[in-house]
Amino acid sequence: MAAATPTPSVAVLIDRHQETLDRALAAIDSRDYWSPYPEIAKAYGETGPADGKAAFEALLGQVFPIEGQPGDGDLVAGEASPFGIELGVSYPHAETDALFAALEAARPAWAAAGPAARAAVCLEILGRINARSHEFAHAVMHTTGQAYGMAFQAGGPHAQDRGLEAVAYAFREQTRLPQSAGWTKPQGKRDPLSMVKEFTVVPRGTALLIGCNTFPTWNGYPGLFASLATGNGVLVKPHPRAVLPLALTVRIAREVLAEAGFDPNLVCLAAEHEGGTVAATLAVRPEVKLIDYTGSTGFGDWLEDNARQAQVYTEKAGVNTVVIDSTDNYRGMLNNLAFALSLYSGQMCTTPQNLLVPRTGIRTDEGSKSYDEVVADLAGAISGLLGDDARAAQILGAVVNPGVLQRSVAAAGGEFGELALAPRVVESPEFPAATIRTPALVKVDADKPDDRTAFLGECFGPVAFAVAVESTEAAVELLRRTVSEQGAMTAGGYTVDDAVEAAMVAACLDAGVSLSLNLTGGVFVNQTAAFSDLHGTGANPAANSAYCDGAFVANRFRTVEIRRHV
Repeated sequence: MAAATPTPSVAVLIDRHQETLDRALAAIDSRDYWSPYPEIAKAYGETGPADGKAAFEALLGQVFPIEGQPGDGDLVAGEASPFGIELGVSYPHAETDALFAALEAARPAWAAAGPAARAAVCLEILGRINARSHEFAHAVMHTTGQAYGMAFQAGGPHAQDRGLEAVAYAFREQTRLPQSAGWTKPQGKRDPLSMVKEFTVVPRGTALLIGCNTFPTWNGYPGLFASLATGNGVLVKPHPRAVLPLALTVRIAREVLAEAGFDPNLVCLAAEHEGGTVAATLAVRPEVKLIDYTGSTGFGDWLEDNARQAQVYTEKAGVNTVVIDSTDNYRGMLNNLAFALSLYSGQMCTTPQNLLVPRTGIRTDEGSKSYDEVVADLAGAISGLLGDDARAAQILGAVVNPGVLQRSVAAAGGEFGELALAPRVVESPEFPAATIRTPALVKVDADKPDDRTAFLGECFGPVAFAVAVESTEAAVELLRRTVSEQGAMTAGGYTVDDAVEAAMVAACLDAGVSLSLNLTGGVFVNQTAAFSDLHGTGANPAANSAYCDGAFVANRFRTVEIRRHV
């Protein structure tokens, strides 16, 4: 059975987006830099920033309707901007049974459309999202605490890149087998056996996307578009504090689907109040066959243990570690680490937490540096970077939730260890009510039990630990053990010694974490590029999958064979 013949509107979309899909497929092979979505704000027109801000402000204080989606008449509200402005957006609440009934009814035609049609529709959705990147930037900024520049790039074009990357992988995996193949087996003097075999992609079922508070689009788009491109309907359950970016996404997706002749209820929104438990209820519904989740280890483990009917993709907590052995660019290393620790107040799953430094010190291009000198110089680099409040606010953004603030306060009070750098309050000239804190840098010793308790668990937010270790060998072993036992999304290393580099590489391959070596310029350990870098590996406890590889998409569908004699 071949895919359904595209309708005229879908055929137009296929033609419109074929070149982009082809280039995305080439990019995931070459792994070189490529993006169809400009990350420069002015690329969206002279009035783009102002138009985006006006569009965002028009949403404030209003009901956000989802036309045509089943609802029960109630409204959900409660988002608060970390920058202190009033949002006041409310969303329709949906009754669960009605939502699933609508999703199930929408699936057959989408499943029959075929990979090419689905990819084209997904690329049209992404294209329309891209055109509204400035609007999305404000929505991301005021629900996550990201500063505007980061919200525009990470929440806009970079998130869209990750969505497109997932579509490209999905298309490739779905088209590995031919739709139809002839099979002939010789039988000697007898007539050969001849058959025709058809291979049909069959989607798994409804997908559930459980959004996160910090990166609702960047972490949400890979799963959303991987599921949609492989023929599954998607129920989007945003984090209660970051609904608006995914609500905008759902609305645009529904508009494109309807215009292309598909039931818009293929993509639905399930908003809930703060403190609600609807995610757990939805996750164990028999209709849910796929789950994408980014968040705490506790709920991620619960999903893996209890949502047995579904294929579950999780990104959970981890302890990201950097080994500092030696460097030929000491100032570059310090400045790179200072920025990596400060960006978005350390509220990234990829931010370094533990910096392992031998007690005997390190070799540098400025001579030998003791542990205390390295820590003091790093504290100085952070202070220099964030010395001006206006500049600091643009790097740090705002604290996203009370838990992060509590950890900053605890660090300031010396609860985690001796402070090499105390956090300070930053005042934003633009947003006086924003909660902004600089990073704390804490000195700890790897051989002290109380210190190990502090730094061996995830301390999400603007707190970093300078860990004194016996030697570089001990640092590499601690890196390996930390990743194996606690998980990590990233690892870093600084060395000019080939043998040490080889040991770091071996440890990271063994523990299953990607390694960045000797970063001193404009690339940082907590940033990854779509089409080139893998985000996570799926090989350690921090995540069971990666953005994006074949494994991330291939189990979202199965291939069913039909065969018959010629």
